[in-house]
Amino acid sequence: MTKKLLAGLGLAMALLPIPSSAGVIGMLGNFDVINDTGKTAHGFEIELEGLHASDITDTFGGAGRGFPSGRGFDPATSVVRYGSPTITEYSNGGTFGTRVTYMGIFDGTSWDYGTPSGSFITPGDNCWSGGGVGYSAATPCDHFGVGTLANAIQTTYSWLLETATPGVLSNGRVTLPAPTWTVLPAAPQPVGQPPAPPVVAAQIVAPAPEVQDRFGEAIWVKVFTTELENEVGLEELVGGNAKVEQAETEIEWQLLQVDPGNPDSGKLESGYGVPVGPKAASILRRYEFYRYSGLYDPDSNEALVGSDSNPTLDEIGTYLGAQNAALNLDIAQIVDPNPPGQVPVPATLALTLLGLGAVSLSRRGSR
Repeated sequence: MTKKLLAGLGLAMALLPIPSSAGVIGMLGNFDVINDTGKTAHGFEIELEGLHASDITDTFGGAGRGFPSGRGFDPATSVVRYGSPTITEYSNGGTFGTRVTYMGIFDGTSWDYGTPSGSFITPGDNCWSGGGVGYSAATPCDHFGVGTLANAIQTTYSWLLETATPGVLSNGRVTLPAPTWTVLPAAPQPVGQPPAPPVVAAQIVAPAPEVQDRFGEAIWVKVFTTELENEVGLEELVGGNAKVEQAETEIEWQLLQVDPGNPDSGKLESGYGVPVGPKAASILRRYEFYRYSGLYDPDSNEALVGSDSNPTLDEIGTYLGAQNAALNLDIAQIVDPNPPGQVPVPATLALTLLGLGAVSLSRRGSR
């Protein structure tokens, strides 16, 4: 199986500290997700480890996002069948975080809304009431999103599934990696020279193995990208939007799978070592995920695939969902970050990451 390694760079995937004076707008995840659990879900949960409720800035379908809230499938009254989510902090020993929960209402006998299990043939960020695909009670997917002020240590998605106890829900695992972003300020330039653009990198990681010493679940991913000369908003990161439609193919196909013997496996990294364009006010990436439907080694669970970038038709399984992501750069601080007469320093960046979905791609340990 082909192994593609990131050459010349050993950079950690962690967001560089950004001073409060940088005016950080935040990071937003905006994504379609398919309910393939085999059970009707009555909600969806986004768990953000390491973040407080005060770090949550926006939610898809929530107040202040340019979308009306509420329940129902009429685009004039709602964009999410479950309405606005609740935001609650949790603490578990030495870890803490925040949960963003979309959930139906249980009246003591039944739930008002649910997401049926199934498959969705036509991807395109359309799993919401304004998505234009006949979204209804029978649609087996939904569109969710959340804005934060920083990268979470770990992001976990779960469908909320009914248990044997009426009205009580449990978490069902979702295979939909969330991107993590890094902003690397450009090196100082000589006095009188315009500041160099920053390097903006992103990483997604395949699902962790469920069984120790066995390979994790294999998934196919397609990546599309574009740079824009204006900012992108959360409400624009949906199917059919002109900015999303501008994204061009960056990676046609890549198979990702975690190898328990290789800590760098299952990772796809984009943008390292390549500065953004001089006119880029935002970078938009779209990730599409598909299940691997080929053969697995019965002992190790390793995907038995001839090529990790050129699948056959029988190796491409059902559509799992899509992530749209956009990073908005603070152009004012990039263009003129230094007072006149002072020696230039690395440009301070304010950013918005939109999408839970580059100029150049490097891959490390991908399968």
